[in-house]
Amino acid sequence: MTATAPPAPSRGARPGLPADLPADLSASIAVFLIALPFSLGIALATGAPLQAGLVAAAVGGIVAGRLGGAPLQVSGAAAGLTVVTAELVQRYGWRTTCAITVLAGCCQLGLAALHTARFALVVSPAIVHGMLAGIGVTIALAQLHIVLGGSPQSSALANVRGLPAQLADLHPTALGISVLTLAVLFTWPHLPGRPGRIARKVPAALAAVAVATAFAAMAGLSLPRVDLPSWRSHVLPSLPEGSVPGLVAAVLTVTLVGSVETLLSAVATDKLIASERPADRRPPRADLNRELRGQGAANIVSGALGGLPVAGGAARSVANVKSGAVSRWSVILHGVWIMLAAGLLVPVLDLIPLAALAALVMAVGVRMVSATHLRTVTRHQESLVYAATIIGVVLGGVLEGVAVGIAVAVAMALHRLARTRITMEEREGVHHIRVRGQLTFLAVPRLSRVLNQIPHDAHAVVELDGSFMDHAAYEALQDWQESHQAHGGSLELTGRSAARAPEPERDRRPGQRGAHQCCRPWTPWQNHCDHRPAWDDGAEEAVGEAAGEAAAAPAGTAAGIGDAQEAPAASSAPSSRRRGAGQLASGISAFQRDTAPHVRDELARLAREGQRPSQLFLTCADSRLVTSMITASGPGDLFTVRNVGNLVPLPGAESTDDSVAAAIEYAVDVLQVSSITVCGHSGCGAMQALLTSSPAMPMTPLRRWLRHGLPSLERMASPHHAWARIAGRLPADAVEQLCLTNVVQQLEHLRAHEAVARRLAEGTLELHGMYFHVGEAQAYLLSEGEDFFDCRVFDSVGQHA
Repeated sequence: MTATAPPAPSRGARPGLPADLPADLSASIAVFLIALPFSLGIALATGAPLQAGLVAAAVGGIVAGRLGGAPLQVSGAAAGLTVVTAELVQRYGWRTTCAITVLAGCCQLGLAALHTARFALVVSPAIVHGMLAGIGVTIALAQLHIVLGGSPQSSALANVRGLPAQLADLHPTALGISVLTLAVLFTWPHLPGRPGRIARKVPAALAAVAVATAFAAMAGLSLPRVDLPSWRSHVLPSLPEGSVPGLVAAVLTVTLVGSVETLLSAVATDKLIASERPADRRPPRADLNRELRGQGAANIVSGALGGLPVAGGAARSVANVKSGAVSRWSVILHGVWIMLAAGLLVPVLDLIPLAALAALVMAVGVRMVSATHLRTVTRHQESLVYAATIIGVVLGGVLEGVAVGIAVAVAMALHRLARTRITMEEREGVHHIRVRGQLTFLAVPRLSRVLNQIPHDAHAVVELDGSFMDHAAYEALQDWQESHQAHGGSLELTGRSAARAPEPERDRRPGQRGAHQCCRPWTPWQNHCDHRPAWDDGAEEAVGEAAGEAAAAPAGTAAGIGDAQEAPAASSAPSSRRRGAGQLASGISAFQRDTAPHVRDELARLAREGQRPSQLFLTCADSRLVTSMITASGPGDLFTVRNVGNLVPLPGAESTDDSVAAAIEYAVDVLQVSSITVCGHSGCGAMQALLTSSPAMPMTPLRRWLRHGLPSLERMASPHHAWARIAGRLPADAVEQLCLTNVVQQLEHLRAHEAVARRLAEGTLELHGMYFHVGEAQAYLLSEGEDFFDCRVFDSVGQHA
């Protein structure tokens, strides 16, 4: 049976204006109301003319919105460039800063032509978050002086040193307006009742500035206000003046910071759209090189017109998505509204107190120091890189801070690579050697010294507790192993790197594939090539599946259901039960004898500390899928959910099963996993049953459960969804097509769960699709493209081809 479907329509086609214009018009007004005060505040913080913020917002909306590759990303004056621009204005003056902006735009066009956008995302997240946090601290310190009624100093250190004098010379009027602005800004999103719901449709930033402006005007307060001079006197750029190395460094800094902030915002916007909208209502995914090209064009135009540097902004982009924008027209229209306001609302804008704008920008700076980012870098043991980058940005500047962060990150990587602990102890005549850390040529002398202390005829256990072994270490271990065994000694290799450890050919049994090191260290499974029952060699998944296994198994998840095997005859049932009990007892005995000694310390640690898996792994109950084997995982790594067909029932669906939803909620909210993987496989019996079922068949528990797979059937037949491809080819038959499509559909179902949607919106959770071809023993990772889902193949050393 083969599956056929008409070709899917292009998802990148421009939406029709009549259908999408109302939604885009509404979203554009919402974004305009946020961008207007924000642009003025950023211009104030940089020391540039206030019109420059409006020029950047208008150009970012119209030019970057039209030419960029992220349809719903909103560009304009960006907080991440505030410190950089302020330094340039102080050092070179405003007109030269505009010229630098033009040159930075040209650099971005060059980078886009070279297709380097993806490389900007290679920078360590700890460095990027540290850079943004350092910029936020610098912004907050500078704006605090304006909030208190004074003027900011030239550097963050000067602002800190000047605080005591500023506190001694408070301006109560400016401070009162700032406090009022902050109070409205933070309380506005929490207004209660129906009036609060109506009021919250107005953005908090606009409400805060409007309330502060109205209060200052009605009270007749005397304090500095926005002063927009005539556009006839607007300052345009001039030829750069200054030392060439300094100007080159300035251009590169604006290019680097603006590009990284833009591309990170584009990726975050894509994730938000994917978590909130079904596939048929999403715009095309961001083309990062096109987005960089659009930003370069926008910076050239903005600098030429006397505007601030332009970059994509996460806050405005989130507001655009949340407001229901459908196409890039919402971004373009927001730029048009900014341009009209700059020409028609000057008398209104001149009423805004500078203290209110300073308070707004100070709040933005404080929010750039994200507690979520801090927890993430701490969890990944990169807090030192994060802190060093912040300190470098605050004390030296953005470029200097990033350089410090990169240097610290490289030093930490080298330290981790070179830090190898080798210990040896003798217990009951067995020499236990434990290698902790990466095994490289730097550790070979110490490893050889320890190994040579072992008597020739002794039994040794070498535990390689690292994820990397280079060629020099491999050869040293191989030479010693052959010598040791030639003199009558014996050796056992365990640990994460044991799969790469050498094994002499003479020690292999006929038909055996290298002692099945792929299953070490957590199971002694030896496959079926020994012509013995699998349970005789130990429980296949006794350890790997016990580590965080959640048996969400309606409709019967006993091993073998996915194989569509026939049940044994009734007369053979007693002997089958006796044989099964014997295999179980034998497997438990083998585990206690062979595996438990190797995992006892690790399991004892997990018993003390509790489970902290990094991933929820949802897969089929098929007995051929050994999750610990195909993912090289061990105790505490995966929180596993298995059921027939790897199905995720939609919340509130008829005949739903709460055990799956409960496992998802527990993994996401309690265990705080960072990713969820849905894994399908070839020859799935559940998918075969879906294809061959008919309404006339009686309703059984299995058929009721498989109803949760009907959306996958509909998706496969729909002309509105792309066909899945596997390593560049079409699936072999309808069953394989449905197995692949089902993984994609269940990922959609996951996004409908409240806990998952919330974490996706926060950017703290990732979803992955995986497909395991049983006959090929080959794993594939699903990656979403614009026209189809392509399965990237992984080879035997873990690199995807």
